Amino acid sequence: MTKYEKEIYRLITESAEHMTAEQVFSEVKKIYPSVSLATIYNNLNKLNEAGMIRKITVEGSPDRYDRAVKHDHIVCRRCGKLLDVQFRDLTDMLESQMGGNFLFYDLKVYYICPECREKEKHRIYMPSTAARRQDR
Repeated sequence: MTKYEKEIYRLITESAEHMTAEQVFSEVKKIYPSVSLATIYNNLNKLNEAGMIRKITVEGSPDRYDRAVKHDHIVCRRCGKLLDVQFRDLTDMLESQMGGNFLFYDLKVYYICPECREKEKHRIYMPSTAARRQDR
């Protein structure tokens, strides 16, 4: 492993966050100021292809990177918050239904997080600016 691969791997596997390439770049740059964003992307791709980290793709958001330990994710459809969850392993059921082995599965459950639900509740119950003007 190159020094960049080692540092990127360390960052991803030790982080509780799901970092974007830009966030990884910002952190690696603190240690290796001459590193380029292209180097970060190249190394993230190498680590992902080697199965050492996972790339998480969520529509409308930048790709994020995570440790390769088996777990699933819940994603807020409003703000994009991504959280780890541990659902029951579906491997046996999927293999049974498919009649054999498969490469892997990536389960993402979409929901509206409590913070976004709270914001929506206030938005729904608060009179609009136009309505407040008419009351004057």
